Amino acid sequence: MTDTLPIDPPARLLMGPGPISAYPSVLRAMSAPLVGQYDPFMTHTMNETQELYRQVWATENEATLLVDGTSRAGIEAAIVSLIRPGDPVLVPVFGRFGHLLAEIAERALAEVHTIETEWGQVFTPAAIEEAIVRVKPTLLALVQGDTSTTMLQPLEEIGAICRRHGVLFYSDATASLGGNAFEADAWGLDAATAGLQKCLGGPSGSAPITLSERAVEVIRSRKRIEAGIREAGDEDAPDFVRSNYFDLGMILDYWGPRRLNHHTEATSMLYGARECARLLLIEGRDAVIARHELAGRAMFAGVEALGLAVFGDVAHKMSNVVAVYIPEGVPGDAARTAMLEDFGIEIGTSFGPLHGKVWRIGTMGYNARKDTVLTTLAAIEAVLRRHGVAVPAGGGVEAASDVFAGRA
Repeated sequence: MTDTLPIDPPARLLMGPGPISAYPSVLRAMSAPLVGQYDPFMTHTMNETQELYRQVWATENEATLLVDGTSRAGIEAAIVSLIRPGDPVLVPVFGRFGHLLAEIAERALAEVHTIETEWGQVFTPAAIEEAIVRVKPTLLALVQGDTSTTMLQPLEEIGAICRRHGVLFYSDATASLGGNAFEADAWGLDAATAGLQKCLGGPSGSAPITLSERAVEVIRSRKRIEAGIREAGDEDAPDFVRSNYFDLGMILDYWGPRRLNHHTEATSMLYGARECARLLLIEGRDAVIARHELAGRAMFAGVEALGLAVFGDVAHKMSNVVAVYIPEGVPGDAARTAMLEDFGIEIGTSFGPLHGKVWRIGTMGYNARKDTVLTTLAAIEAVLRRHGVAVPAGGGVEAASDVFAGRA
């Protein structure tokens, strides 16, 4: 006998850098009944989800699917499957998650080269090309949107640079996909991964991934099928992928016509990922990006009207998150705690050199809307006043309202 009660989370408005509050219909989809992993409904839903995400990624790639796990699972699957031990890999680092890509590549025994820029800045195409010429990497691994700094790295010219030099181009779009433009085919991506918990408006736990034919060719050349399910004639490459769970060769066979057993698909996460994509496409990719841009611009105007200084190169800021310097004399963590306990609103701090210096405020997915922005700004104003900061009464809400009304 146990006295443990059913789970009953407190009501929260998640306005940090992610995770965010999921769309209600995503949560409803995830409560749908389970079916067997080879049930016709299941395999049809997998196929359907692949086609939805081709549209989300703006790609014709056949190899578009989900990796079961958080967004980091998608990152690791891409990196360990695309690079062989000893391969040179170039990672431009402009925040915490560039360091993550470099670490995962290092753990995969790559020869890792990094270039770095100050947090709050991004790289020019010329700087990336210079490093490619110098390093001659097999793979360029580049974050698009790094929530630790709120910066959005331009990708439009990078694919052509990689093609000129025979380099595979991978991007982590976890924080940016759905709220900022991403054109997998037009920009020449060979691999891209994301998660659901940011602009796509779902929970963490499923990682959409898309792979070009060039990437698939590399993965297939390293193919090895585990002994328990291997059949006569199956490939057995000597330089096989050094992870079983993240071996994209086997995962592609699981999602493909062969339906070769690799793992048991996370059914509820599949339902949730499908609903995230469905909602985005019903609203329209461009409309969703525009909604994020509007909500982000309103939040930006609101925090500035409250006298908060915005961090970083705002010309290259993601539309879905803004970082502001914590005013002098305000205890950053205590203020965040007050936001959570008194208003039920979560905002974020940051990492590394920015830890304790900035707050990160998100406007993404289901929360990229007027009421959440105005509510958050009103709560920030109240907390700032409580800590002795002189702010214009209603200034943040008024400035944001002007943006939503088209007056600013």
